[in-house]
Amino acid sequence: MTSLEPPRSPEQRLLDTLDRLRDDKDAWVATASSDGTPCLVPLWFAWDGATLLMATRRTNPTAVNVTPTGPIRVTLGTPRDVVLIEGEAEIVEGTDLPSAVGDAFAAKLAWDPRKGSRLVYLRTTPYTVRAWRGVNEQPGRDLMLSGTWLVRSSSPATADRSALPS
Repeated sequence: MTSLEPPRSPEQRLLDTLDRLRDDKDAWVATASSDGTPCLVPLWFAWDGATLLMATRRTNPTAVNVTPTGPIRVTLGTPRDVVLIEGEAEIVEGTDLPSAVGDAFAAKLAWDPRKGSRLVYLRTTPYTVRAWRGVNEQPGRDLMLSGTWLVRSSSPATADRSALPS
């Protein structure tokens, strides 16, 4: 998309964002240590309609930076089709994860981190979600602020979308 194309409607941005959350597997995850040292890593993720779930080694900086909870940024897409999520991550041991949640993660990614004893889950609750495809979409890019969806959908065409804000 170029900046010459008209910006998407807020509803379309929401639908495109929910599609990414459902279908994408890879995300860039940013955290910072207590002394401010940044850490940026790619991780696989699954979305359950309210939270993102990722897995990493307990000793990796990403997990250490959010132990037991902490701020996190997650980015999906490309530089020309961005979804930026800011939230609070918490460490969840594989043994504390509900079976259905672990099963959904394993099914989406064809990988089950519960089989690795050194791995923990990062469960991220978003408080900000932004989406844009170019300079012309910078205004109105906020889809969620302070944990509240700003965009709602009442279109019948969106009725079958999972995790659609109501």
